[in-house]
Amino acid sequence: MFLLLLLGIVISASCTTKTPEASHLARAEYHKLTAEEAKARIDSGDSVLVVDVRTQEEFNAKHIPGAVLIPNETITDAQPELLPDLDVEILIYCRSGNRSAQAASKLAQLGYTKVYDFGGINNWPYDTVAVSE
Repeated sequence: MFLLLLLGIVISASCTTKTPEASHLARAEYHKLTAEEAKARIDSGDSVLVVDVRTQEEFNAKHIPGAVLIPNETITDAQPELLPDLDVEILIYCRSGNRSAQAASKLAQLGYTKVYDFGGINNWPYDTVAVSE
């Protein structure tokens, strides 16, 4: 009887072991930051990548200094060329927070491990720049 109970425990434990796919899905999440927290991360001196997921026109009109443009619509099931490192800290924003949440979710699903959504540039009280023509 004891051997049957032990065998049942071993079998159920082996069924709950995570596969590589399951562990990838378990970490497929992103985190929310406030504008103040994002600014502190940018100013920290740590290696962070600020990503604007709006359109080219929106980016040209006004963006956060040092940000790179990767429009949300271009993030599909392939790793974006501008994001070769899955472990880079990524701070994402858009205009109001909707597209940044979508992009953050997609990047997390692609395997990026440090994805942070800080909403929209509409709530960004710090410096911005425009692309001069």
